Amino acid sequence: MTAVAAAEPQFHIAFCVDDRYCRAMGATIASIIAHNPGRRFKFHVLGIAIDAAHQARLRRLEQMHPLVQTQLHLIDAATLDQFAHLLGHSHYSLSIFTRLLIPEQLRGQSERVLYLDADILCVGPLDELAALDIGADIAVVVPDAPVTTRRRVAALGLPQAEYFNSGVMLINIERWLQAGIKEATLATLQHSDKELRFPDQDALNIVLNGRARYISPRWNYLYDLIHDLNDNKTALRPVGKAALVHFAGAVKPWADWSGHAACRLFAHHLAQSPWAELGLDGEPGNTKEMRMHSRFLWRQGKPLQSLRWFLRYLRKRRAR
Repeated sequence: MTAVAAAEPQFHIAFCVDDRYCRAMGATIASIIAHNPGRRFKFHVLGIAIDAAHQARLRRLEQMHPLVQTQLHLIDAATLDQFAHLLGHSHYSLSIFTRLLIPEQLRGQSERVLYLDADILCVGPLDELAALDIGADIAVVVPDAPVTTRRRVAALGLPQAEYFNSGVMLINIERWLQAGIKEATLATLQHSDKELRFPDQDALNIVLNGRARYISPRWNYLYDLIHDLNDNKTALRPVGKAALVHFAGAVKPWADWSGHAACRLFAHHLAQSPWAELGLDGEPGNTKEMRMHSRFLWRQGKPLQSLRWFLRYLRKRRAR
């Protein structure tokens, strides 16, 4: 055991995924381990139903990394069925609501837990975050992009002009539970008269407005690949001192068809995980991706390929 491992307590990190996002979570975990040698981690995975093959891969992490432990928390789907109508026709799944259950699932195991979305890659050490004193906080969060913050503060009528992206949250488990954050958030989801464009994120912002502690964007550096691809740029922009890069846009770093350098970074970490054999997405898989791919190809000066993908998009949309 290294000196770091002996001195530092186990750092608990939680993910809320379905089968579609287990591969992405695997790359996220591998990137965390790669940039934090010697640190003891326990990765918690909350899901409604996780395929046996993904469960086996999760267990394999412990064999690959002696300082790593994992725990699967299977959530009864009936617990979340009452919120299905809140999703409408959005691309979100019910799994987004499982993050509200993290503190009660981990109570007694740790005083704190870091929640992460599965479209994040770690690019630096987490020592500073792990050592942060959060004894007086319910949750530590990172501000969303300024334009998003302005729009959501106005749309939600938030008293404090602050809004966070819920893809990264460092949670004080006992204070969260004592404050009844889950119950207040669920009540907001069910009864708010505001348009909750980002269902649980908006609700959490309403409940935690003026009550959460904000830290540097380097802990949830929002990177929208569409910004690059619309300008026909495929190189990664500098991310400065960022430690956690969050690919929060509609194009993800496992979309190899995009041609963006982020895919090579994702592939590098995926190859270090038990999910390595799953590879990246060679082609767009849904109508939204097909339409974007057609647009990107047009920007690249490939009109015939662009047209072919636009026709495929039209055929698939009609077939739905």
